[in-house]
Amino acid sequence: MEGKIERTFIALKPDAVQRGIVGEVMDRLERAGLRIAALKMVQASDEVLEEHYSEHVDKDFYDSLAEFMKEGPVIAGVVEGVEAVAVVRKIVGATEPYEAAPGTIRGDFSHMSMEHADERGKAVKNIIHAAGNPEEAEEEISIWFDEEEIHQYERVDDFHIA
Repeated sequence: MEGKIERTFIALKPDAVQRGIVGEVMDRLERAGLRIAALKMVQASDEVLEEHYSEHVDKDFYDSLAEFMKEGPVIAGVVEGVEAVAVVRKIVGATEPYEAAPGTIRGDFSHMSMEHADERGKAVKNIIHAAGNPEEAEEEISIWFDEEEIHQYERVDDFHIA
């Protein structure tokens, strides 16, 4: 990729799929000028989740997180565009749903606090995972996708957005 064009990883969590808001979430990303490079619906395995959340495996909340991520299918995706990691993080909103600004995905579709989830022994249902930095994005992409699953193509509006 050239210049500031980068790829990032997203995962629409089971709550997004179960609530029927996948199209709305993807629409927000595309309207921001991001190009979908890969997208698939998968049932997350223990192995993939342990690799994806490796820094959390030994933490108290990991088991409830893993169980939540296996409650239903996940939509794994790769999106790309100018400063894609930062743009996606801005569109997604704060990790803690009740702190996410209105107009963000989490601000509009979730409200649970981490404290509330912890008190009930459950995972925070916050709709979507977005890689935190370009290095994390590349690592997560490699966990969920083979390189041949990622596509290159031009959008008709690339002139305006890239």
